[in-house]
Formats: sequence, C-alpha cells, structure tokens
Amino acid sequence: MNILIEHNPSSIKLAELGVMSWPKWSCQPGKYALVFEERETCYLVKGKVKVYQKGSSTEFVEFGAGDLVIIPKGLSCTWDVSLFIDKHYKFDPPTSL
Repeated sequence: MNILIEHNPSSIKLAELGVMSWPKWSCQPGKYALVFEERETCYLVKGKVKVYQKGSSTEFVEFGAGDLVIIPKGLSCTWDVSLFIDKHYKFDPPTSL
C-alpha cells in the first residue's frame, strides 16, 4: 500500500516540518471511503485508524496518535477509525503535466 509511518518523531523534526502550522482535520469513529488526489503528509495528535486499500478486507495498515504518516498520491482506501481522529495535514502541491 506504500503508506510510510514514522512512530513518535522527535519534536525537532516536527518543528522543522512546521507540522503545528498545518491545517487540522478531525473525524468521529466510523468507516470513510477516501481517494488521495495528492500525496498527503499528516501527524496524528489523537486517534487510531486502520487503512484498507480499496478492494481489500484483510490487508491493512494501522497508525495512531504520535505517528507521522505519508499517504501516496492516488491511493483509494477505506479508513476504519476506531478512536476519534485529530490530525495536522498538508498535501504536496499538484504536479503539472
């Protein structure tokens, strides 16, 4: 699925990336079908989620509070959120053709 997860990155790394100035997004527990039009980097402040690639009900990646995550462009997936999600996120700028 090519989701990259860095567990508990240092506060120095988070500051260098400017994570706390990124927009925030949150959601309640539940299942959400998502398509990532651009690569997303996010930092989970709260929560826990299992991400299933579209068409798979068994293969998943799990991450949660304290994780820095890179989600690849073009990923079609379902987020199965077990604990309320609160995250900072940023998308890479769109690439021109």
